[in-house]
Amino acid sequence: MNQQDKIVLGISIGDLNGIGSEIILKTFEDNRILDFCTPVIFASVKLMSFYKKTYETDINFHGIENINDVLPKKVNVLNVWKEPVEINFGKEDKASGAYAIKSLQAAVSALKSNKIDVLVTAPIHKANIQSETFKFPGHTDYLARELEGESMMLMISEKLRVGLLTDHVPVKDVSKTITRELIEKKIITIHKTLIQDFGIERPKIAVLSINPHVGDNGVIGDEDDTVLIPTLDNLRKNGKIVYGPYAADSFFGSGNYKNFDAIIAAYHDQGLVPFKTIAFGTGVNYTAGLNKIRTSPDHGTAFDVAGKNVANADSFKEAVFSAIEIFKTRKEYLEISKNPLSTTRRKVLSKKKQ
Repeated sequence: MNQQDKIVLGISIGDLNGIGSEIILKTFEDNRILDFCTPVIFASVKLMSFYKKTYETDINFHGIENINDVLPKKVNVLNVWKEPVEINFGKEDKASGAYAIKSLQAAVSALKSNKIDVLVTAPIHKANIQSETFKFPGHTDYLARELEGESMMLMISEKLRVGLLTDHVPVKDVSKTITRELIEKKIITIHKTLIQDFGIERPKIAVLSINPHVGDNGVIGDEDDTVLIPTLDNLRKNGKIVYGPYAADSFFGSGNYKNFDAIIAAYHDQGLVPFKTIAFGTGVNYTAGLNKIRTSPDHGTAFDVAGKNVANADSFKEAVFSAIEIFKTRKEYLEISKNPLSTTRRKVLSKKKQ
């Protein structure tokens, strides 16, 4: 791969007192990964040098003051700040959260201006990041405001993709949040995502019910009968291959999830509990539906093990490689879409006939 063609991969540092720094360093300690991307960590050289010493990692940083000075084959660190920062591993700290947001905002700015191609975010602590100027429950909601498109939390692994109708919404508000318009928007988003970002021509999507046992004909709530089922029927009439609603309690245990390209859950834990049970440690949180690519590991700040040099970096590595693969797949899709009769298109069609 030509150095100039390498994907520039931006990384926000996450909560400074969590495991973000450790999993980032462990990922890029293997310099073979530099054959696939050019990383840029949005933090400070002083901070990363402290982490390097703490975790005894063998990495040479290339410190830069301007995003235009990024060098291939180097682990670049963009100085978002220069002052020393006190690190207290495992502690909830508003100051640590504020630096996490500084990193995120600088990385998103670079993403919006095409200075980086993709963004991988290390975990943040949702309480620590709250301030007068930042009032978002998480990355997904912030990115939805900053980028173009209809955002959707999509958990992905090698064999499983789970999207959510509602993500960081209190359980008491779930049923009133799920409307026909929301269901249509989310299914259209995941349908497009499966085609352009994962190369699936005719996606098969399963939808889980809002209530237990699909409401049991209204005995356990009528939202499935009055809202979900009519919406799915309408989507099928418009060409979407959508199945369900399925009762969530047996859907994953029966292995039925293996028959679909993606599953849409009604709310956070209905989708993430089975996903993390099946794929924890290798899963990736992908913000689908936006004009830019963002991934993150499938876990949080892990304050209980922060600073102990025992954190597993596998999910962060998967987030890095997923961002690279999704970027390439979408780029190819957009090139084909611009010119359906191009050489690339003919090659794709030819391969499918073989």
